[in-house]
Amino acid sequence: MDTKIPYKIYLAEDEIPTQWYNVRADMKNKPEPLLNPATGEPMKAEELEQIFCKELVKQEMDDDQRWYDIPEEILKFYKMYRPSPLVHATFLEEALGTPAHIYYKYEGNNTSGSHKLNSAIAQAYYAKEQGLKGVCTETGAGQWGTALSMACQYFGLDCQVYMVKCSYVQKPFRREVMRTYGAKVTPSPSMTTEVGRRILAEFPDTNGSLGCAISEAVEASRSQEGYRYELGSVLNQVLLHQTIIGLETQTACKKYGIKPDILIGCAGGGSNLGGFAAPFIGEMLRGEADYKVIAVEPASCPSLTRGKFAYDYCDTGKICPLAKMYTLGSQYIPSASHAGGLRYHGMTPVLSQLYHDGLFEARSVKQTDVFAAAVQFARVEGTLPAPESSHAIRVAIDEALKCKETGEEKTIIFNLTGNGYFDLYSYERFNTGNMSDYIPTDEELEKSFALLPEVK
Repeated sequence: MDTKIPYKIYLAEDEIPTQWYNVRADMKNKPEPLLNPATGEPMKAEELEQIFCKELVKQEMDDDQRWYDIPEEILKFYKMYRPSPLVHATFLEEALGTPAHIYYKYEGNNTSGSHKLNSAIAQAYYAKEQGLKGVCTETGAGQWGTALSMACQYFGLDCQVYMVKCSYVQKPFRREVMRTYGAKVTPSPSMTTEVGRRILAEFPDTNGSLGCAISEAVEASRSQEGYRYELGSVLNQVLLHQTIIGLETQTACKKYGIKPDILIGCAGGGSNLGGFAAPFIGEMLRGEADYKVIAVEPASCPSLTRGKFAYDYCDTGKICPLAKMYTLGSQYIPSASHAGGLRYHGMTPVLSQLYHDGLFEARSVKQTDVFAAAVQFARVEGTLPAPESSHAIRVAIDEALKCKETGEEKTIIFNLTGNGYFDLYSYERFNTGNMSDYIPTDEELEKSFALLPEVK
């Protein structure tokens, strides 16, 4: 084991990146444009500005500008909790008996508990700069809603959150943190929107999905003057803001002489994996380095490993733009027994295109295996991981055990996106033996694929 590298690796405050990286500038094959759901034509900036903040629309549509300066007001906020530590998981290495070197970038050391704050503060800043009254959003596990409510409070903005119903019930403390920061939190689908009422009429017993909550949040934002919709994943703009994670990781690796072989991130909508891996993938695209990048998704919502690369609605209510992405179909709703987060039906267009072009690989894992890895990690490393992050832990352990078999001293780095202290309901189910695995059948997926929109 390399004892020369400190257990925890911190950067100095003046080493926080001052720019975000736009991986699309280095992509030979650019993501396909968003389409207007009514006309099927590429969305124009002025159309998207009816939904998103003007500056965010610029970032959303930009395929050419490699670097974006981070505004001073956002950097000031980042310094409250950044840079985040890169941790050498020596205890995990010892427990596994592996020659591999394992590191994790820990994004849970802030009040919101996850990496989501990196984009939330940026989006709230641009909303404030535009002179808006407030924003509407959705949240699944609650991390994004928590982060945005915190960011909106900082800038004095109203924040309205539509929370997936099963999470609203299972995670009352996450809900109360949002309310403490001044957000209005509504379980989705609800009777407060037209699309919510329509979904409930068709599926009265539904536990909700991110697709449902997105539809409600977009409708709510468009029905109130001075409001815009803000999203915590999937969009190009979100991946841009989250690249601060990967850029910090690169700086730490260069500073301490760490040369990663394998990079691992959990994959739901793509904000975590994209933010962590994009700067490294950029090196690959420019021919400067080569890495093995692994996206890890839940077996119950396997958009990359079992989805179709096609245009699809970004929401269940079919009111949002269509995106070319790996998708299970906008009408796909994960099983209510799925407790590990990462419940979105599609994958961000940027990562979808990179995956289609072979820049990284994807694996799906069962949730009982994920929680087994989470418990093992917590017991030896002393940090309780979020279920989403634990998908990456599962595969990091698997890769380290492969090194044990072969004797290879590979360096593995994964992104631990957040802590799991608001996810104890899920841990309770695992610890009491009441957690089960759900894997959709081919027939179930085909029913959802059959509803994909026809795009010329």
